[in-house]
Amino acid sequence: MKPKSRIGLGLLLGLSLGLPMGTVYHVVAEKPSQINSLPLQELRTFSDVYARIKNDYVEDVDDKTLIENAIRGMLSGLDPHSNYLDVDEFRDLQIGTSGEFGGLGIEVGMEDGFVKVISPIDDTPAQRAGVEAGDLIIRLDDTPVKGMTLNDAVKKMRGKRGTDIVLTIVREGEDKPLKITITRDVIKVQSVKSKTLEDGYGYLRITSFQSRTTQSLIDAVEKLKKEQKGPLKGVVLDLRNNPGGVLNGAVGVSDAFLDDGLIVYTEGRIADSKLRYDASPGDVLDGAPLVVLVNGGSASASEIVSGALQDHHRGVIVGSNTFGKGSVQTILPLKEGNAVKLTTARYYTPSGRSIQAEGIEPDIALTPLEVSQKKSNGFTPLKEADLNKHLENGNAKEDQPKKQIGSKKDDETKPLAERDYELYEALNLLKGMVILSQRSGG
Repeated sequence: MKPKSRIGLGLLLGLSLGLPMGTVYHVVAEKPSQINSLPLQELRTFSDVYARIKNDYVEDVDDKTLIENAIRGMLSGLDPHSNYLDVDEFRDLQIGTSGEFGGLGIEVGMEDGFVKVISPIDDTPAQRAGVEAGDLIIRLDDTPVKGMTLNDAVKKMRGKRGTDIVLTIVREGEDKPLKITITRDVIKVQSVKSKTLEDGYGYLRITSFQSRTTQSLIDAVEKLKKEQKGPLKGVVLDLRNNPGGVLNGAVGVSDAFLDDGLIVYTEGRIADSKLRYDASPGDVLDGAPLVVLVNGGSASASEIVSGALQDHHRGVIVGSNTFGKGSVQTILPLKEGNAVKLTTARYYTPSGRSIQAEGIEPDIALTPLEVSQKKSNGFTPLKEADLNKHLENGNAKEDQPKKQIGSKKDDETKPLAERDYELYEALNLLKGMVILSQRSGG
């Protein structure tokens, strides 16, 4: 197939601005706003409160701080994803889409006044320290999170590379809060990872959707094909704990597996928020079966891909319900180098489903399990081949080298079911799909 390329759309999908990425952003040029009428009575109330603070508050507060706080409050009161970005925050957001940034490596939002971990990002300090999706951060070092804004919490989590921060976390199933020490670092996210699971079966892992993700995915598939010296029998696409990212990454990845049809569309109040994205001809897998792994940490851009592949019956979705982030945020730059992040639309799957607060329901639900290998009782059941004077089967075959039990390679690698039960089940399903397709002549 011909490689597909896409123009950068400048849209980001994800969750509330955390470390590092955020929501579906559409960065637009500054334009004059139109207000039909001013709420004079409400503005008088605002003016009265402003004057009271300036005159009577226990400490002197400068005008800039008061106005910025008022703007932040106005936006944060709308929904969890609309907020104000000062110059530094706007710059960090732009840097985050390139895949390199400073921090801990977690995508976060707010829940009941606490910072909630949407998902840790692969190969980052947070993941290595044991932070998990769903954790509630209640304290940063000695500072309680309750009462902080999300931006304040994010600022406190950022810092110089090599410095430590202690997160106090409440986790479901734990009797008491956990204290996790994380060393800050410069985070370089590898958007796409790949490997061969078994002969003919490939594995693609997308950790986040960046501007280069589509091409990285196509390159990874070509690499797998070269390793197999031919077409792939099937692929597992892993979107677990993928918090989202750039919209053109989600559209491009969906397009890579689809020959035609609608991928996603958005609906909002203004004309600019009504967008449609369609697939172009060409399937990077040439129709080979596809299994998509998702979980509660799969959000936004991940849900666009899952929803498109599910609606077009291109892949089987396996795992648990996704996060349910189905809104679009527009980045509106302001004159002083700051910006407003405003929710302007909802996005819908090809069949018209809104994912907002619902998520993608998998075709096959899996409960996360820990599997351990059954210990041998020392008894090996007899087989026909073990019986004295057993008949040969008549099939001539070359002597096969005996497997070296207890070799170094065996010791280093546990069975897939122990390492990743969900991936093990996805691979089994993929094998079944391939067998069925071969038997039916597909």
